[in-house]
Amino acid sequence: MRPRTALSSAVSALSALALLSACGSGTTTAASSSDKPLVGVDYPRSDTDFWNSYIKYTPQYAKELGLDLKTTNSQNDVAKLTANAQTFISQGVKGIAMAPQDTAAIAPTLAQLEAKKIPVVTVDTRPDTGKVFMVVRADNRAYGEKACQYLGTKLGGKGKVVMLQGGLDSINGRDRTEAFNECMKKHYPDIKVFGEATNWDGAVAAQKLQTDLTAHPDIKGIYMQSSFALSGTLQVLQQRGLLVDPKDKKHVFVVSNDGIPEELKSIAQGKIDATVSQPADLYAKYALYYLKAAIDGKTFKPGKTDHDSTIIQVRDGLLEDQLSAPLVTADGGTYGGVPSVKSDDKSLWGNNLG
Repeated sequence: MRPRTALSSAVSALSALALLSACGSGTTTAASSSDKPLVGVDYPRSDTDFWNSYIKYTPQYAKELGLDLKTTNSQNDVAKLTANAQTFISQGVKGIAMAPQDTAAIAPTLAQLEAKKIPVVTVDTRPDTGKVFMVVRADNRAYGEKACQYLGTKLGGKGKVVMLQGGLDSINGRDRTEAFNECMKKHYPDIKVFGEATNWDGAVAAQKLQTDLTAHPDIKGIYMQSSFALSGTLQVLQQRGLLVDPKDKKHVFVVSNDGIPEELKSIAQGKIDATVSQPADLYAKYALYYLKAAIDGKTFKPGKTDHDSTIIQVRDGLLEDQLSAPLVTADGGTYGGVPSVKSDDKSLWGNNLG
């Protein structure tokens, strides 16, 4: 309830008017009541371990940074995200963090927020058009390249692999797909890639993987563009008698992308072979860090940061802080010139969840 409503019920209209005149305003917001800036964070989904981890970290960092927090969940639906942004506006937020999964359709909402001078930080995804204060993201092209170099090395530059793509309406799906294909074509031209669009749906990924393995039983590598496909992939491999030790000649090499605890355990157990650790903790931390900076009137420019990342200028008016996302393997070796860290490394956020 707003302070003005409570006041009106406690004193006479005349006294209230005098007090409001003295205060200079008839309304306040939740942010001003605690002297902390109020920000809104829209969670893109809560049906994956990665995004559930992000959701867990967000209130922790909001508290550390001295921010009041309002949250919504758009459930991978840009129409819901648009509606949630309107809710945030009505609540008087001073900034919004979001992770639009459809990076083209969010443009009108970004334009509205810009007109209202409400800064926006996008997390994990970069809008195709429009301006935001900062994009907090890792280099998604590097994800595809690291997966390519790992599989190319393990397969000795020959054979067949399946790429379980995310959604090509997302900059992430496009970046990972294009980079993986370009790397394979350049460095491992004798590896045949079967690209399968899944729209980030684990059931679709499992069905398409099953179809590919039936048609091509000699497939020896799988690149999952996100951990959404982990459970289904392991189930398919087990059903086909292919979930075997990496030293077994029947082993199919699997590279994932996220760095969730289940992936790290699966690497240690020899069920999958590698992942790229996408920093769920740092996504939460720096999304809020940049919102607070925007509210405080700070500005940034391209270059190295103090947190082991690089800010790049994507286009005029759009900066992206590319956070570190290492390749993770069982042995911590180097593959195709790409160094990796061991799956039990304590620096990985997936090893530090309570």
